[in-house]
Amino acid sequence: MAIRNIVTEGEEILLKKSRPVEVFDERLHTLLDDMRETMNAAGGVGLAAPQVGVLKRVVVADVGEGVIELVNPEIIDEKGEQQEIEGCLSCPGKYGITRRPHWVKVKAKDRHGKEFTMTGEGLLARVFCHEIDHLDGKLFYDSVIEMVDPEELENE
Repeated sequence: MAIRNIVTEGEEILLKKSRPVEVFDERLHTLLDDMRETMNAAGGVGLAAPQVGVLKRVVVADVGEGVIELVNPEIIDEKGEQQEIEGCLSCPGKYGITRRPHWVKVKAKDRHGKEFTMTGEGLLARVFCHEIDHLDGKLFYDSVIEMVDPEELENE
């Protein structure tokens, strides 16, 4: 496993749509392992492959309940609404209040190509939405209703 460089805003790759994964091999497994290690080292709760320079539909997430790997994920249902402060490893030092669904159901494949569905609520729903947006070339700014000054966060 290796820690990869995180691509930051201004890099064109973050605005491109990712390609579906078609081959579930050792290269994919290495990418997933490296993404997990990179996310953990950066103190994030989610990471999408474009954020490490790879235009593949691959996401890792961990909100404290163990790492979740999503290959070719898509949101197939959503309910409710939440407005919370969000940041992004690719947009260091920038935060905003986003409007996201409170609950989502995601269909994806695991690292071996087996399809599954899972649900996320609260923070996990936000992470799923945020990371899947990256796969479609969107940054969290697209869901921001109000930017937040980082100094205000330090005072809370």
